[in-house]
Amino acid sequence: MADIEEARKDFQRIDADGDGFITAAEFKSALAQEGDWNMTDTVAEAVIKTRDLDGDKVLSFDEFWTYLNK
Repeated sequence: MADIEEARKDFQRIDADGDGFITAAEFKSALAQEGDWNMTDTVAEAVIKTRDLDGDKVLSFDEFWTYLNK
């Protein structure tokens, strides 16, 4: 099981605009900042889609947390 406080920090780091949701663009940008320059827009969108439980094309913290605890 993940540590919720660490998860919140990670979520906030990825959520660049601070709106409470992670978009595919923010996900791609966060990976690029960590050195993964191979992430494409299409792949980032697919990753978000697989973790997006309500189909709104963004990740809330609850969806992020649910994924981490699988």
